[in-house]
Amino acid sequence: MTLCENFNCVPGFLLCLLFGVLPRVYSETLSLNGKWSLSNSNGSVSLPAEVPGCVHSALQKQAYIQDPYFRFNDVSYRWIAFDNWNYTTTFTVSTQLRSKQKVLLVFDGVDTIASIWLNGIGVGETDNMFQRYAFSVRDVLKDGDNVLKVSFLSPVLYASDQRRAHSAYRVPPDCPPDVQHGECHVNFIRKAQSSFSWDWGPSFPTMGLWRGVRLEAFDVLQLVLLSSVPLYSVSSSQWRVHVELHVDALQTTNGTISLSVPELESEQIFQMQFLRGRTKKSFDLHINTSSEVKLWWPNGHGEQPSYLLTVGVFQDGFTILNTETKVYFRTVELVQEPVVGSPGLSFYFRINGKTIFLKGSNWIPAHSFQDRVTPDVLRNLLQSAVDANMNALRVWGGGVYEHDLFYSLCDEMGIMVWQDFMFACAMYPTDEDFLQTVREEVLHQVQRLKSHPSIIIWSGNNENEAALATNWFDIPESEKPTYLTDYVKLYVDNIRGIVQEEDQSRPFLVSSPTNGFESEQEGFVAKNPYDAHYGDTHFYTYTEDCLDWRTFPRTRFASEYGYQSWPSFSTLQPVSIEEDWSYNSPFFEHRQHHDRGNQQMLLQASLHFNLPNATNPHRRFTDTLYITQVMQAQCVKAQTEFYRRSRSEILEGKGGTMGALYWQLNDVWQAPSWSSIEFGGKWKMLHYFAQSFFSALLPVSFEDEGMLFIYAVSDLSHDLKLSAVVSVYDWSALDPVCTRRSDSLLIPGGSAAAIFKQRVDPLLGGCGRCSRLTCLLTFHLEDSSGQRGPTNHHFLSSPKDAQGLQRPNITASVQEDKSLLTVTLHSSAVAPFVWLDVGNIPGRFSSNGFLMLSANTTVSFNTWRPTSAAELSKALTITSLADVY
Repeated sequence: MTLCENFNCVPGFLLCLLFGVLPRVYSETLSLNGKWSLSNSNGSVSLPAEVPGCVHSALQKQAYIQDPYFRFNDVSYRWIAFDNWNYTTTFTVSTQLRSKQKVLLVFDGVDTIASIWLNGIGVGETDNMFQRYAFSVRDVLKDGDNVLKVSFLSPVLYASDQRRAHSAYRVPPDCPPDVQHGECHVNFIRKAQSSFSWDWGPSFPTMGLWRGVRLEAFDVLQLVLLSSVPLYSVSSSQWRVHVELHVDALQTTNGTISLSVPELESEQIFQMQFLRGRTKKSFDLHINTSSEVKLWWPNGHGEQPSYLLTVGVFQDGFTILNTETKVYFRTVELVQEPVVGSPGLSFYFRINGKTIFLKGSNWIPAHSFQDRVTPDVLRNLLQSAVDANMNALRVWGGGVYEHDLFYSLCDEMGIMVWQDFMFACAMYPTDEDFLQTVREEVLHQVQRLKSHPSIIIWSGNNENEAALATNWFDIPESEKPTYLTDYVKLYVDNIRGIVQEEDQSRPFLVSSPTNGFESEQEGFVAKNPYDAHYGDTHFYTYTEDCLDWRTFPRTRFASEYGYQSWPSFSTLQPVSIEEDWSYNSPFFEHRQHHDRGNQQMLLQASLHFNLPNATNPHRRFTDTLYITQVMQAQCVKAQTEFYRRSRSEILEGKGGTMGALYWQLNDVWQAPSWSSIEFGGKWKMLHYFAQSFFSALLPVSFEDEGMLFIYAVSDLSHDLKLSAVVSVYDWSALDPVCTRRSDSLLIPGGSAAAIFKQRVDPLLGGCGRCSRLTCLLTFHLEDSSGQRGPTNHHFLSSPKDAQGLQRPNITASVQEDKSLLTVTLHSSAVAPFVWLDVGNIPGRFSSNGFLMLSANTTVSFNTWRPTSAAELSKALTITSLADVY
């Protein structure tokens, strides 16, 4: 918010001129961020701390503890979360601030159970990490030093106490699986559910002031929150911006409000009255129909233009408030309609009337300690998503409602956000105190976030419908009605009720996965929430062959799926020591939080690849890390390509798939997980693969009973006349054995269609000396202008059975031309999964993990800090599949 304090205030000064009024200072803000002191319950620990921040971060910064991520420290430092902690700061306030009629002490984020003391007087309490708290403190402030203390209770002990107090019946689960080394009863406290542990992350039940603290002092009124939601009327073909002002007024205030979008030549003036206290006022600014409104589009479908909305409030010749905010125009629909040839319903999104296939991943917290999630971290991760041709991310319901910057960047980058509310994999209590804090949480978050065009859907929880329907927690049949009642009370009666009242601009789902409308018909908990005829699906399998497309459900929308891999050695090295560098070491077992996860990775890899067998233990270790990434990349590629080619087909009532969001984008620490980006931002092989399998135009292959099919998948808005070009290579030679081209076929924009069909045996027979074991295929799409989209590959047998595969003896030279770093590779043989690694040099290659079919290949390196060719060359290592055998 900007107040019109002087004649440099823009656009406030222009509004002042417009109304012939003068500016006046009505509010003042004093930030309390920065240096605080931190102590534990008995005073044995006392040290400086930063706000925003948390206890763990403060202890590490002052060298009281090591890196909490180092080796087994997640267990060694359990004691921190079992103690109570005090944050204290001393500050002075100006006479001008104290003279204001109202002074609020505002906390944008308190994690979690705390009491607030100012000058020895209790001014408030908190019990929800996801709320904003404001306490009136004018009469408690004094001249000279003011002492503010925030006293935190152990979240682990608090959650346990709340569980004991809920004696009527059990609210499962009590504790996470032992393999997670976590804490119990997280469902009884409103904080990040994954902070007590998850199957990809550690247990660090944080405490602290994780967002800003300040004093806000004002006369007359204060703008608490401004939201602006564009809405389109089909009947009148006109846009309007629904503006809500949440205001705290000291007395009933009459005046005039001006709303304006100057670039669209749209302005309206309203008479208004703010009643005493905190109130909400709503206004509709109708956009001039003669102005052309530029629409916000998802990445790959158009631009993301914004407009400036200015708001001015005037009273008795003075400007008492003026502010401005960005406005983006877009519509969103979730279409659930009958499907021809299917007993179910469709499930897809339309943005601005256009059907959009959602391509992307799932977002988890970027760090256990939110103060470490810097703007650079957010920008890097989100840019990496865009660079991999993603247009959507699901903010998963076991973490946090993300920072404002996260959503602003998604707005600017065209990343659609599926926003869960923070409930995951559990039942929850529904006593009135719990429901009340949830209601306040949901109201605050919806009002805070609904102005962002990137958010296209709200979802009530992660997997709780499925947990209840399929009885994850072994609830006796006779007790199920109690839990069903609680489920509807929490997610439907309360959360959905608030969302639908506050935001009519986007859809709401009660859960994910869900059958959508069908789940509602079945009382909001469907008999089978994984039914592929409806809604969205989560699907995981680790023992079946991931390269067999029959493994996957032909779902309407795949919102979770994936496979694990280990991060690279350079990511693991800072949090481990030499004795840990073995796949079977205690460290590796400890770091794996998914039951039997390490064994499952090797089992899946062994279906198609020989496992590394180097005699040097360290080489065998790093080769094993590599082979898990190869396996993960191939598996997620196969599943994603299946979903993308299923968009235009309904087979046996299933298909029409219109979304593929794999699990997961990012990591919270250095450990095995389903992520495509390692902790620290380094791309795994999977993320490089995603650049191709999320391309706007993609060729996809599969076999069915000896018949090879190639589909052209198009996310484009226009039709293309395409043909498929198939090249057959011998594993032992760099030149193609033969090439085949299909007839041209018109591929409509936004569709997938078979463009090539031929039995494999005749195809190979026509190439002379080829068999399934000695040859492989590559293929791409072409139109009259040449190749369109990436080149793909199709293995005719498992690579471990390939005959003629040789060590390629790849050499490299690094060149630097101005700011561009390039790596030229020379290979003596066909080389699958060529992996370039430069250790801890931050950046990414233009291509990696690729199939090298020519003697020479050049890739560029996009560095994220100044890097020389010499430094890059020294750090560079090259691995291909044949090198690990």
